[in-house]
Order: sequence, then structure tokens, then C-alpha cells
Amino acid sequence: MFAYVARQPIFDAQQQVYAYELLFRMGEDNCFPDISPDEATSKILTSTHLSLGIEEITGDKKAFINFHRDTLMNHFPTSLDPSKVVIEVVETVDVDDALVCACKHIKEMGYPIALDDYDMKGKWEAFIPFTSVIKIDITEIPHDEIPALVERFKAHNIKLVAERIETHEEFQTFKHMGFDYFQGYFLAKPEVVRHRKLGPSSLTMMELLTLSSRPQLDLTQVNTIIERDPSLTYLLLRFINNPLINKRHKITSLKHALNFMGEVEVKKFIALLALANLSESKPTELMSMALVRAKFCELAFADMNAHNDPMKGFLTGLLSLLDAMMEQPIEDLIRKIPISDDVKSALCTERGHLRDTLLLAQCFERANWGGIKKLASKHAFKQTKLHDYFNEAIKWAHHVQTSTTKT
Repeated sequence: MFAYVARQPIFDAQQQVYAYELLFRMGEDNCFPDISPDEATSKILTSTHLSLGIEEITGDKKAFINFHRDTLMNHFPTSLDPSKVVIEVVETVDVDDALVCACKHIKEMGYPIALDDYDMKGKWEAFIPFTSVIKIDITEIPHDEIPALVERFKAHNIKLVAERIETHEEFQTFKHMGFDYFQGYFLAKPEVVRHRKLGPSSLTMMELLTLSSRPQLDLTQVNTIIERDPSLTYLLLRFINNPLINKRHKITSLKHALNFMGEVEVKKFIALLALANLSESKPTELMSMALVRAKFCELAFADMNAHNDPMKGFLTGLLSLLDAMMEQPIEDLIRKIPISDDVKSALCTERGHLRDTLLLAQCFERANWGGIKKLASKHAFKQTKLHDYFNEAIKWAHHVQTSTTKT
């Protein structure tokens, strides 16, 4: 059985990732025959225990997971680790005393309960005493009615998630209103245009990025630049120590590491280090999203045509959030970095294969299964293969971040 997965970050008030909402579907039809997508989500999750494992998808963050009535009644969530998950009761369930008792029992077993898309209906009143989190879609409830809800739920020690936060202004409004967590795409939009000065390490990274943009990479020059900076040497050795990259070889020198990695992997390493350097003051989720996009776009672009340069796909995904990281328009930023014209075109929303790989990555982030199906059909992809690529990208990004941050 194959599990399709997307993850959507939930941020705290400091714009750091608190948790991920995980969304699952079954096969190209999005669900099991004759049952709802939400119930299919739960059945896939509990029957496969996530082929990747929850930790591979969420790292050390909690997982918010939607559950439908039948799976709650049968205590399916109890097959999961209560310290790693939050059980979301979806807004479409039929509520009666039996469901309330089942959810209360799940709570007593140590599982936090969340109400998804709270709609102010009376059927939810019985859940309030044992609910840990309530999610409110800010587009569905009049804003002047929300402060009273916040005050009431805070009195019950319930944490609140504001959903559909699309702008920095909305984030600030609902943060001041008392919400604890936030879900939406506001981080992907630049809010303030300001320029950052490049320090010595940034200039070194730009020097490396310029070298990596050339058709033929001069590893001797790369070695000369990196060996000037002990921290870069350390990070490269940590990177190559990643079990997904190097399972058997003992690296004896920086030059040995560069030759072992090869041109493509060295270019990837340079690109992700350069981006990490430029985005060091931004929320880590942006870097995580960029890494996932990079690996996914690399795999998908290479699959479109065996003659494609996978590095172009990698760079397209990696740099696609540069505007949010640097808080400047993407068009202004890419004029300053040495990347190929087709990558620049893809980042500036011009049509083409590279652009479509990025659109596919964004569809996965939003669980836009219809968009995935449309683009898969356009490029004669099997949807299962695309989901394989996205799962692989999540796993790769997790290992890369782990290997470059551990001491």
C-alpha cells in the first residue's frame, strides 16, 4: 500500500515551526472506494504507520493528523505515539454521545485532541473540557466575533491556531488577539523591502556560487576557497558523512571529499550553503522547505528528460524562497546571482519544464492533489512516482539538515 503525504507547517508566535499538519491520500483517486477522503486518510495512516515514519517527515516536531468518525470510534489513533501526534477531529464528523466518549477516552490515554475548523456550532460544546487545541479558519468567522472566542477558550487553557494566515499584517493582528499558533502562506511573501550587507562569509559563498555556475567546475579552486574557512570544511565533511550520501568510505582530506562527491554533489553543497548563509536570520522552516523543493525539482526535472541537467532543477527549487528569505522581490535578487537563464525564467514564473517542477512542489505543500494530477498528466508522469520523489525529498532534506547542524 502506498501513502501519499503532504505536510503543512504550523508556526508559533516567533515564526518558528511548532508542528506539521500531515495530509494523506490513497492512490490516484485520492481515497478508498466509497468512503470519504478524511476516513481514507486515517485508514492509510494507521494501516501503513507511514512508510517514511513520522519522524522522517516531521523531525522533532509534533504531527497534527485528521481523523474521521469511524477511526476515532475504533481508537485507531492509539496505534501512534501520543508524544508525537495531535489528534484532529475534522469538522465534518457526525457528533453524538458515543463519539464524545471515544474522544474523551483517547484524551485520557495521553493524546492531545484538536478541533479542526471550529465553526461555533453547539455540537462541539461537549468537547471543550478535554480539548487541547482549537483551529479557527479566519476566513470563516467574522473577525469581530473572534476576540470573545479567544477569551473563552483561553479560560479553558486551550491553545488556538489561526488558519489561512496569508499576510504579515494578518499574522500580527491575530498574534495580538491572543492566538498561539498560525498556519498559512504568509512566510512565502516578502513584506518589507530592505537590503542586507554581505559580510566576509557571504562574499566567500558568492565566490563559490560563481564557480559552481560554470559549466566545468574547477575542484582545485573550490578546495582553495573552502580550506580558508574551517567552518566550511567542517560542514562539508558533515554533509558527506550523511548516510544517504556516503555509507562506506572514510574521508581522509578535503580534496578527497570533493573528488569523492563529484561535480554535481559539490555544486549542490555550495548552493545550499550559500542559501543558508543568506537566510540565517529567517525561520528555519524556510530553509527546510527550500531543501525539499530542491531535491524534488531535481528528481522531477531529470525524469522529464534524461538529458536534462538535474542541477537546474535543484537550483530552481532551492532558490524559490529567496524572496522570503531576503525580503526582496525575486526578480531583483536573481539578477545578482550567477545562475542560468532558464533557472531565472522559472523563478520569474515564465512557463516551461523547470517552472512546472516548482509548481508540482508547491502543489504537494498545499495538498493540491488536483493540481498534481493535472501536471502529472501534462508531462506523462505516474502520480505514484511523483509522490515517491516528494517522500524522498522530505527524507533527504531531513538528513541534510541533521548532518549540517549536529555538533
